[in-house]
Amino acid sequence: MHIGFLVFPGFNILDLAGPFAAFDIPRREVRPSPYRLTVFSEAGGVVESAGGVSVNTEPIAKAQLDTFIAIGGMGAIEASKCTRLIEVVRRVAKRTRRVSSVCSGAFILAEAGLLEGKRATTHWEYATRLQQGFPGVRVECDQIYLRDGNLWTSGGVTAGIDLALALIENDLGSGMAQRAARVLVVYHRRVGGQSQFSAMLDMQPETDRLRRALDFARQHLHEPLPVERLADSVHVGVRQFSRLLKRETGETPARAVERLRAEVAHTRVSDSTESIEVIARKVGFESAERMRRAFIRLYGQPPQAVRRISR
Repeated sequence: MHIGFLVFPGFNILDLAGPFAAFDIPRREVRPSPYRLTVFSEAGGVVESAGGVSVNTEPIAKAQLDTFIAIGGMGAIEASKCTRLIEVVRRVAKRTRRVSSVCSGAFILAEAGLLEGKRATTHWEYATRLQQGFPGVRVECDQIYLRDGNLWTSGGVTAGIDLALALIENDLGSGMAQRAARVLVVYHRRVGGQSQFSAMLDMQPETDRLRRALDFARQHLHEPLPVERLADSVHVGVRQFSRLLKRETGETPARAVERLRAEVAHTRVSDSTESIEVIARKVGFESAERMRRAFIRLYGQPPQAVRRISR
């Protein structure tokens, strides 16, 4: 399987090095080798990262790949505005089994139309910008990585390693993914993540009314929080409130409340001995089953697995 990493001037070196190192373990240890790894750029040649470290690359235009990975970094948004590069990405993606991105590399995929109508994630700092720029994309900022069909996207920086481990597991099984994780000295399945615990806090909306509404929700998580109550807490109409929240955070009111409840529940599941049922009730979920479904959707693991791993 030929895996191609797309870089550009100003890419993040760890966005590239982390996934590359993960794939390199089965490439070296399995016979026959399952992977061929190549770093590409639009024109080929030497490309300098944001940190000043340069890598040699090959031209991307004629690449025949199994897996295409758009790397992220400070230069990703500028690269996404390059018409020639985006057209090449479209052509390469059409003949590629899997398409993926690390961090802000999602902007390159989005500009190429590859995320339209798909669930996708990116670094939490870029999530609102991605949602606003590409409203047809279902941005889920709380995910370390996620899969939608043959599309795989991941959060920022080290999340690229989690993405690579998931791809390795998909290709070669859990044992090889665990082996790669051990060599890299990382968790095989990370249930936490930078945006999973901080998305709703760090991605504060610009509008003061919306910030106050989210604060109100945090203070009343154990109570029913329909959109009418949130809107009324800041004296805004329901339709206007829903529209503003979606525009500024990419979330519907119901999904925003669910994320807040799951965030608090995640901490209690990890740090306390309370039963799952009690925690679900205290944070406002209708039932433990409702909380379980939210955990699987947001963290990829049920509460019991989160507690087991944290211990």
